[in-house]
Amino acid sequence: MENLKVVKMESNMLDECVDLYINTFTKEPWYDVYESRNQVENFFKNHFENNYFCGYVGILDEKIVALSIGMKKPWIKGMEYYIDELCVSYELQGKGIGSSFIKEIEKNIKQLGMNGILLLTEKDYPSEKFYIHNGFGTLGGLIVMGK
Repeated sequence: MENLKVVKMESNMLDECVDLYINTFTKEPWYDVYESRNQVENFFKNHFENNYFCGYVGILDEKIVALSIGMKKPWIKGMEYYIDELCVSYELQGKGIGSSFIKEIEKNIKQLGMNGILLLTEKDYPSEKFYIHNGFGTLGGLIVMGK
């Protein structure tokens, strides 16, 4: 998608990013439900306040149509980009925007000295196929745990 402009996410983009996030993740296959818009705003604000914050937006026709919110993650072999959330406007999914977006992010993190991308996604969701299509693979032997 040659018209897609990818730039670093800034705090003045908060409202448009929150709108995109809510409008994407409240639809299939996620059907997320939020207590309030304020809950999602606070999620973004907490990321902005993290000293390792790293976020990107994809802009098409002066409108934010994709976002990636995450952080630089230290690792033995250097820094990685951990994607906490990535989404493309629900109406524009399947048109190559996400693939273009992730390729531009890869270029940018390499320029910043980061050497990889790490993320979690739902198994058997369309997002898993998207990431596989864009060169990601599962890391054998790893499991997700929480407490």
